[in-house]
Amino acid sequence: MSLLPENISETVIGIKRIWQRFYPQIRKQRWLLTAGCLGLIMEVLARLLVPIPLKLIFDYIIVPGDRTLPFTIPLIPETNTLVLLTIFTIGIVGATGLQAAAAYVSSVSMSVASSRIITEIRAQLYAHLQRLSLSFHNQARSGDLITRITGDTGRLKEVSITAAIPLVVNNLTLLGMLGVMFWLNWELTLIALTVFPLFLLTTLKITRRIHGLAKQQRKREGAMAALTAEAMGAIKVVQALSLEGMLEDSFLDQNQKSLQEGVKTQQLSAGLQRTIQILIAIAQALVIWRGVQLVQQQAITAGDLLVFMTYLKTFFKPSQKLAKQTAQISKALASADRVMDLLNTVPDIRDSRGAIEAPAFRGQVSFHRVSFGYRSDHSILNNLNFEAQPGQKVALVGPSGGGKSTLVSLLLRLYDPDEGQIRIDGHDLREYKLESLRRQITIVLQDSILFGVSVRDNISYGLLGASQKEIEAAAHLANAHDFIIRLPQGYDTILGERGATLSGGQRQRIAIARAAIRKAPIVILDEPTVGLDNENERSVSEALDRLTQGCTTFLITHDLRTAISADRILYIEKGEILEQGTHEELMSLASGYATLYRLQSVVDVSSKSGVLY
Repeated sequence: MSLLPENISETVIGIKRIWQRFYPQIRKQRWLLTAGCLGLIMEVLARLLVPIPLKLIFDYIIVPGDRTLPFTIPLIPETNTLVLLTIFTIGIVGATGLQAAAAYVSSVSMSVASSRIITEIRAQLYAHLQRLSLSFHNQARSGDLITRITGDTGRLKEVSITAAIPLVVNNLTLLGMLGVMFWLNWELTLIALTVFPLFLLTTLKITRRIHGLAKQQRKREGAMAALTAEAMGAIKVVQALSLEGMLEDSFLDQNQKSLQEGVKTQQLSAGLQRTIQILIAIAQALVIWRGVQLVQQQAITAGDLLVFMTYLKTFFKPSQKLAKQTAQISKALASADRVMDLLNTVPDIRDSRGAIEAPAFRGQVSFHRVSFGYRSDHSILNNLNFEAQPGQKVALVGPSGGGKSTLVSLLLRLYDPDEGQIRIDGHDLREYKLESLRRQITIVLQDSILFGVSVRDNISYGLLGASQKEIEAAAHLANAHDFIIRLPQGYDTILGERGATLSGGQRQRIAIARAAIRKAPIVILDEPTVGLDNENERSVSEALDRLTQGCTTFLITHDLRTAISADRILYIEKGEILEQGTHEELMSLASGYATLYRLQSVVDVSSKSGVLY
């Protein structure tokens, strides 16, 4: 029994927390919500009026000689019976019409308001999600995040508007209705209320179980969405390794458990509704049993009993709605928690207080005693120190896993160093607003991601609002214009997801065009020619040379032939810069870089001569 108050308290606190969190969005719709609340109140009042004409028909027409009337309405006793009947029946239609009109106003107002609120919350959630740090996204599952944006936000309306406001208004109206019932007959009212404690305890007990199941089911739905997103995102690997059956079994297991939880929730919800129906029937039976005796004793009129029974049914209706909507409200609360958890996640990387717009960079970059680790107990980079002058090309080489990609991620401020400073033109990166910093750095990755929009849009994403002339100039620089105009709709050709309808070389050249249109003073190249055939590699390399002309360039590469022309080479191993200098300087050291270069040279010669090892 002690768990029941705690459960309802948690529910009330949950709804209050939702209203507080989304008050700015709710406040914008205050006029629609006010209209909806007034409509609800008018609907309840009209519902109270509906049985009054029936009472008058019973008291003044069907049983006209009844002397137990507490008062007499002037003119009614002298009016023709047929006229009275006509007036009273019209009154029934009028009261019902008023109730219907009020219900329409409340329904439309609440629906429009809730839709607008949810639309704004969904947009806010999407925007917030894109600004969360990579450390968050590296641990999150994309399918689960998609479920929160598309599904969980939709269910918010059930707890914030569609269910919460009507239930609050209806339950407040209960107080007034209870007063009317006491005014009609206090004895019958007390009899009706005898089942109410049992009604309340039953509702709370089953609601608690439904809420737990709904929360678990929502988490499972998120897991299924994540599994689906991962499988679809790697469909080539799935089919190549014949993993379809294994993934289907995993999905089926989650789907079956979700079904079982959903069925159990529906069973509990249906059982709650039936239980409440029985309790209401018991209350009505007790009232009728005593009410008929009071009519026979002429303590009340038959009309009084009829009206009281109608009010009694109305009195329990909000509670019936609560029982009927228990599953929806429980799921909505679980969804609301998931949405708020996401919105309350603070990005690790954000504008510091007092951050300013970055000026036009010259491109001087320095790392001063920089250390970093993705986890506090494991360091990736250790005490890095180097400097790149404006326009210099810096090659980052060394074994895989040494921290090369992590280094350029710090330059982009995708992460912040645990120790030390990264400076551009002598100023710490954290002094600048993120957007103004990243706007002056452009990047070309080994597997450049394209979007499922037109070629024109993909290039213009590098500089929003770019003109067609600028887009074509960037495409020419990237050696992409000729193959683009041969596409079915040229620059208007819609690409497949991730650019799947293009070859690797074509995707890379569009990515170079997207990078080139930014005209950024700092360029990052992360293995941009890996996996390309000789012809595409030559074309892409020419485009990269034009892209990086006059820019401070950081080139991550395992092919040391491409590092020879760099102004400075950083040989990175196990998170430390073991060697740095020009190609000639590092070869003269006869250490790690020189050993790796000679090994690659031997492999290249052997490959060309056809010798296999």
